[in-house]
Amino acid sequence: MAAPDLFSTRLFEHAEVMRALESQAECFQAITETATRAILAGGKICFMGNGGSAADSQHLAAELVGRFQRERTSLPSIALTTDTSILTAVANDYGYEAIFARQIEGLCRPGDVVIGLSTSGNSPNVLRGIEVANRLGLATIGFSGGSGGKLAQIAQQSIIVPSPKAARVQEAHIFLGHTLCEAIENAIDS
Repeated sequence: MAAPDLFSTRLFEHAEVMRALESQAECFQAITETATRAILAGGKICFMGNGGSAADSQHLAAELVGRFQRERTSLPSIALTTDTSILTAVANDYGYEAIFARQIEGLCRPGDVVIGLSTSGNSPNVLRGIEVANRLGLATIGFSGGSGGKLAQIAQQSIIVPSPKAARVQEAHIFLGHTLCEAIENAIDS
């Protein structure tokens, strides 16, 4: 496909996926309320994912700890994807599927929120992290794509991006994450 055709095709796909998210506005509102309540009550938000979703996890945690659109107090958020010593030690001793679950066991407390990002909804380490968070009584949120996979079934709240293409799902996930950060930021000191 020639570059101009490719650009137009991908732009059209992106716009279609973003328009399709409108049907999940009510669900997203409930997710923002859960996350905002947790922050206002002194809890933190932990993000996890693999590959591009790991990068998105870091990006979104940084928006909360730093700032998103305005000056305000730093907000407690962690990307469970960043500590290479923990990731490699846990993967070596317990297996890659445990890299997020072990961190959730050690770092999270009641009142915290765990958000798992998975374009397929079937990443074993994200699923295991959500399972542990559920067992600990934490709020769990899934951002997935396609049919939602197992993540949509086990997370307490879930947004499914209606696309089978990982790139379109990731684009929507960062939109959802930015909108979540903005909603939380708007609720702080207001």
